[in-house]
Amino acid sequence: MASVAFSGAAAAATTSRRLPASAKLSLSPSSSSSSSSSSLKLLGSTPIFSRLFLKPKRCSAAPLPSRAFSSAAAAPKCLASDPEQLKLAREDIRELLKTTFSHPILVRLGWHDAGTYNKNIEEWPRRGGANGSLRFEIELKHAANAGLVNALKLIQPLKDKYSDVTYADLFQLASATAVEEAGGPKIPMKYGRVDVSAPEQCPEEGRLPSAGPPSPADHLREVFYRMGLNDKEIVALSGAHTLGRSRPDRSGWGKPETKYTKDGPGAPGGQSWTAQWLKFDNSYFTDIKEKKDEDLLVLPTDGVLFEDPAFKVYAEKYAEDQEAFFKDYAEAHAKLSNLGAKFDPPEGIVIDDGPSQPVPEKFVAAKYSSGKRELSENMKQKIRAEYQAVGGSPDKPLQSNYFLNIIIVIGVLALLTSLVGN
Repeated sequence: MASVAFSGAAAAATTSRRLPASAKLSLSPSSSSSSSSSSLKLLGSTPIFSRLFLKPKRCSAAPLPSRAFSSAAAAPKCLASDPEQLKLAREDIRELLKTTFSHPILVRLGWHDAGTYNKNIEEWPRRGGANGSLRFEIELKHAANAGLVNALKLIQPLKDKYSDVTYADLFQLASATAVEEAGGPKIPMKYGRVDVSAPEQCPEEGRLPSAGPPSPADHLREVFYRMGLNDKEIVALSGAHTLGRSRPDRSGWGKPETKYTKDGPGAPGGQSWTAQWLKFDNSYFTDIKEKKDEDLLVLPTDGVLFEDPAFKVYAEKYAEDQEAFFKDYAEAHAKLSNLGAKFDPPEGIVIDDGPSQPVPEKFVAAKYSSGKRELSENMKQKIRAEYQAVGGSPDKPLQSNYFLNIIIVIGVLALLTSLVGN
């Protein structure tokens, strides 16, 4: 959450379908309240805005229009998401990413919905977390959420199409899918999150991290410890800043454009944390460590990862070992996506098939009658006794068809036995 998702620095590049990753996920709050208000007023004049959330979610298969930014959302009648619709929505998100380059802002959308969680509050939804509250105007106006209205404009058609998927699930599905499609790790997600039903259930402003606090390390720990996350998870999640860029007109951080962002993709401009800002890898850590490129952004909350002794242990590790970073990131992202959520069913819904079981190697005699092919260890064990009985070895296959030889020997023995018996 710390990095990519929580900051308004992540600029939402455009309100069109060609929305780029420019809506960077970042830690810093962004844009003034006046710009947020004008953005929302502009949205109010569009068909998408006027259709959002007036109708409750239903259990029927036919999609019903819902209205996203109004304050009059009715309580949904069916809270669990439909597994088949979740799978279909994921495929649509994959296609959406190919044309909009919106990976960063979709990651940020999921993070900001979940990142308001407070472990010290038990009551749902007052505790915050992944509950779909970010769809309401009152929460969209929070400074840290600047630009996320553009992410909602991308998601709303999917919500209209798949009415039996909750907003809370759709936000987290989009976030995890964006990471995976950018080359990141497979995230062990579960679904079935219940949506809040009214803007009065939104959390108060100020629960998300800031990019430039007086004491960055203390600030990160204050925010993320409140969510129940630890130092390793703080650093791992910060690594998602490998995606996206920060726009100074929204967050007050970064350059208007750099050699890496001047040509897009999507709307040009902003300053990225990495050179390949639509690729999920460990370059965020290597670039911060080296600090050789002035065109790459390093926020105070980024730099502190290599300054604070406890954070540095993990930052150094991830800079050297991308596999370790991917493993820890996947676990942290999944944990973050579940924070504060109420699941229906309680155990959640898993839409990914488990790892496929290896298919046993088919035993084909002819395959092992030539010395031109190496045997697997499994097959060596299966045929060793028979093979060695006729003078062969699994490591030195006979040139002749030894199975035919075995059959001949058995036939001869049977004939001899019959003759002796007679």
